[in-house]
Amino acid sequence: MSEVLDASPYDALLLLSFGGPEGPDDVVPFLENVTRGRGIPTERLKDVGRHYFLFGGVSPINAQNRALLDALRKDFAEHGLDLPVYWGNRNWAPYLTDTLREMVADGRRRILVLATSAYASYSGCRQYRENLAESLAALEAEGLELPRIDKLRHYFNHEGFVEPMVDGVLRSLAELPEDVRAGAHIAFSTHSIPTASADTSGPVETHGEGGAYVAQHLEVARLIADAVRERTGIDHPWQLVYQSRSGAPHIPWLEPDICDHLEERQAAGAPAVVIAPIGFVSDHMEVLYDLDTEARAKAEELGLPMRRSATVGDDPRFAAAVRDLVLERAAVQRGEDVTPCALGTLGASHHLCPVGCCPARASRPAAAGADSPYA
Repeated sequence: MSEVLDASPYDALLLLSFGGPEGPDDVVPFLENVTRGRGIPTERLKDVGRHYFLFGGVSPINAQNRALLDALRKDFAEHGLDLPVYWGNRNWAPYLTDTLREMVADGRRRILVLATSAYASYSGCRQYRENLAESLAALEAEGLELPRIDKLRHYFNHEGFVEPMVDGVLRSLAELPEDVRAGAHIAFSTHSIPTASADTSGPVETHGEGGAYVAQHLEVARLIADAVRERTGIDHPWQLVYQSRSGAPHIPWLEPDICDHLEERQAAGAPAVVIAPIGFVSDHMEVLYDLDTEARAKAEELGLPMRRSATVGDDPRFAAAVRDLVLERAAVQRGEDVTPCALGTLGASHHLCPVGCCPARASRPAAAGADSPYA
């Protein structure tokens, strides 16, 4: 074992994720949790959940998170980082509030949070922080002593997140028929969001910025494409594309959609496509259904050879990256000079989400940021 690593002042790490159903009877209640307050009828939710029923009503996200939890605990133990790791979800068991209650009972008072979303956006960052604030408010109402919570920074361009995706793209290219491999296009896919949310993602009021969601994804796509070119000698054409759009059709969302993109590539004479889901930490339902089912069916309909590369999941390099992020944030908290590990030109994201970061249409309290009521 290496020397003991110092995570002080933190005494626990919370893996915070979206959650997903683990059986047919869970699907509608899960979707009710996701859409609470929107007044969506049960029959509509059954229709929305049809892709879950295709997989037996089980989302793979909870199993993926259990594997990541094991990988983090193994990495921490092997490297002398004495930091217990807990797991809580926004929309399904284990629920965030229950996990935080357990952590308080265990005496945890300074908690770091790893969200299973690498990029800046309302749904990928601030909404997690809002859920944290809601859970802390619930614990406060119970008369419990509240812990101090800090969120790890965005890790989209950390080497431990990027390198596993580079290897995934290389494997997918190697799986293509040899006669189409060299000319294959790469479609870097992520979750579409409303363009208004994309325009205000990242620091806004205090830094005069925004547009971080698209910029960060473009940076990761470029890093992967450059690495693939360096290792194969082939400069594959690439584009950032989107998937999993939802919501009212009259509201503009980021485009092009992956299936539309496949049609465009086939019409333009592309011999093959590799889809790289860079916007997702694990192979959860939106990867299995939107890419492995819908996009694959579209590619087969077009006669377009297609492979889908793997997400990061529980890759040991990602677990090591989380350890790096924990130590980095702990050192910052202790007032030490730190050079954050980041690839590319964007550098490391802010350690503390500033006021006005990734605003929603209806502002709600958010924890683990400059505007947190629980700082």
